[in-house]
Amino acid sequence: MDILETDAYDRRQRRNTSCALFFSLLPFFLSTALYFYLWTPDIPSSITNAGVKSAPALLLAAAVLSWNGGQSVLGVVGGLVFSAVGDFCLVWPELFLHGMGAFAVAHLLYSFTFLSSRYTAYSSSSWTRFLYLILFLFGGAFYIYLYPFLQKAPNSDLLVPGVGVYILLIVVMGTLAIRTGRTSTLLGSLIFMVSDLSLALQVFKVTAPMEHGHLVVMVTYYLAQLLIAVGDVRAVESKDDFAKWKRS
Repeated sequence: MDILETDAYDRRQRRNTSCALFFSLLPFFLSTALYFYLWTPDIPSSITNAGVKSAPALLLAAAVLSWNGGQSVLGVVGGLVFSAVGDFCLVWPELFLHGMGAFAVAHLLYSFTFLSSRYTAYSSSSWTRFLYLILFLFGGAFYIYLYPFLQKAPNSDLLVPGVGVYILLIVVMGTLAIRTGRTSTLLGSLIFMVSDLSLALQVFKVTAPMEHGHLVVMVTYYLAQLLIAVGDVRAVESKDDFAKWKRS
């Protein structure tokens, strides 16, 4: 009977936690909806536009900080803040390199987080090693495919090595997400790669302008950040639950 009561209590606790987490994410959802409501294809670059675009990432960082405290500042919270800086910069095409640099720092912080003790490493298998290989081969193939277009772009002397380093960082981040064995973290990282791939194809004029290209980039981007943030909150919760179980 005690076991059944404990199990029921745990289910209630998880349900209450999920509801509380949802409400803490409401500002993120509302700011994301506001961004899509206000965005139009001919919207001019402005401080206001940049602020609206970067607000969801900052509000997501605030939500994670409220749940995890300072232990995520040099992790997912920091990554979200740098992502917001990247969002702000990318509103102006001439600040593309600055935005890419900010997102590169975000991927580094995410990678360090996925290596931290609160993410229990998933036991490596032939299947996971195969996924690692696929990600690195895909990243390398995409860079080779993109290379001729990078050479034609302005600032190609900076873009050619810069994009190569950026692709390496996001592939490493995706690989470490696989290592965590957490579904939301893994999906968030992979969807982030899809978002960046879509952006690169459009920015470097690899494909013809797509009617809903911007929406594809931003929907996948915000979804990716949400999943990574939720994964980090869940990782800390799991660690705390395990610590309580050991002390009991």
